[in-house]
Amino acid sequence: MKKIGFLLVVLLLALPIVYADSHEYQAWTCPEGFEGQTLSIFNWSTYIAEDTVPNFEDACGVTVNYDIYESNEDMLARIRQGNPGYDLIVPSGGTVQRMAEEGLLIPLDLDRIPNMANVIPSFLNPAFDPDNSYSLPYQWGTLGIGYRTEAFPDGISSWEQVWNHDGSVAWIDDRQAMFGIALTILGYDPNSTDPDEINEARDYLIENGGNVVTVAGDDGQVLLERGEVDVAVEYSGDISQIMWDCECDDYAYAIPQEAGNVWFDNMAIPVDAPNPELAMVFIDYILDAKVGADLTNYIAYASPNQASIDSGFIDEEILNDPSVFPPEEQLENLFAIIDVGAEAEELYNNAWDELLIFLGQ
Repeated sequence: MKKIGFLLVVLLLALPIVYADSHEYQAWTCPEGFEGQTLSIFNWSTYIAEDTVPNFEDACGVTVNYDIYESNEDMLARIRQGNPGYDLIVPSGGTVQRMAEEGLLIPLDLDRIPNMANVIPSFLNPAFDPDNSYSLPYQWGTLGIGYRTEAFPDGISSWEQVWNHDGSVAWIDDRQAMFGIALTILGYDPNSTDPDEINEARDYLIENGGNVVTVAGDDGQVLLERGEVDVAVEYSGDISQIMWDCECDDYAYAIPQEAGNVWFDNMAIPVDAPNPELAMVFIDYILDAKVGADLTNYIAYASPNQASIDSGFIDEEILNDPSVFPPEEQLENLFAIIDVGAEAEELYNNAWDELLIFLGQ
């Protein structure tokens, strides 16, 4: 079975965690000349710390407008229609590649982003953006299963337990990830462009979606927390957040043995951004060791920032939490999503729409 991005995943996840004395840290300072300006950010929901934006506003004397989206597709559709005024977006790897090919991103001036030096070296020059021409990493994580432990006292190790569960299940509105899971289980490339394979994956998901009560945006963890579902296919950090917040054993996160998705989100500047210079200042700010660590500590996603890890600013419990930083033995069932091209994208979109109809969504 072909595992797209497997070697990349191995390289990225099998990294030593090194602790260092943080007394040498110097707080990030904003370059001069931006006072009174405005920055408009378009980011995923539940994906930033409470003080990240206020601290940036105070440091630079600026105002930040902050909007959220629930999927790469939603963000991409908005930018394709004409950038309504966003300076910074946070697309996943394959979406970065697609947007660059379509001329929807502004090249970065890396000289304006000295904290690029803090990034884990293997996160630089990714296949979807060689030379980091258009993007730098924000956070990374996995997509798997969040569940209520009361419903699964012995845990979850297989997707079959989800398909066969006699209770309420929420899938995530991430079409290529969901199709990638089905394609992998069926023995195909998780990034297949073959129409017959994509349709077979659609039919497989339809056959196994009888207990699906909703295909949620980026909020399956909320449904889980409210007790509306026993299982939510979700991003790792969203489940980790409710696990940490409740300080209880009511929830757990698992990557089933058959398949799981590893993803990498990135900071990029969309075409026609009103203030690209301030956007690059914000990218440098996020890549600061302390700012990056505070972000990971709050949202419970894995950091691509070696300086954040080495400094000791990231909570040790989070660094050692396998739901945040997966252990190496889980790598074999992780696939990365890549850009499949416009023609295959349409196939996935059509198959997804058909799937939603059959699921009554």
